[in-house]
Amino acid sequence: MKNDVSNIQSNGKTTYNKNILLSIINLATKEVSGVSSMCTNFGASWFVKMFSNNYYEGVKVSNSPRGLVINVYINVYANYAVNDVACRVQENIKSSIETMADVDTTEVNVHVMGVQFNGIDKNRAPA
Repeated sequence: MKNDVSNIQSNGKTTYNKNILLSIINLATKEVSGVSSMCTNFGASWFVKMFSNNYYEGVKVSNSPRGLVINVYINVYANYAVNDVACRVQENIKSSIETMADVDTTEVNVHVMGVQFNGIDKNRAPA
């Protein structure tokens, strides 16, 4: 992914810095109930983390001709169904990117890297 993503419309061109998109993705992921944390150690070496333009705190974004390809690496809480959390993360990221930045997304891939057995989900309402 280049440093900027452009969206060309009939009345002009809008350019978004990659950090804006990565922040939207990060926020959209963390606000879903059941997400424990972003997984920052998903196999990328420190060298890739330091010098890659498409890596940011558990998120990898690449640009394809049809839109963005987003890969998110997360940890979930043990008392949640993993497939439900992953589906809600996909939906939230896609809708957040398309409404806040008006950029098309081709794929949103959610990789669940671990399960957290201790701790309290701050997004979950008390029983």
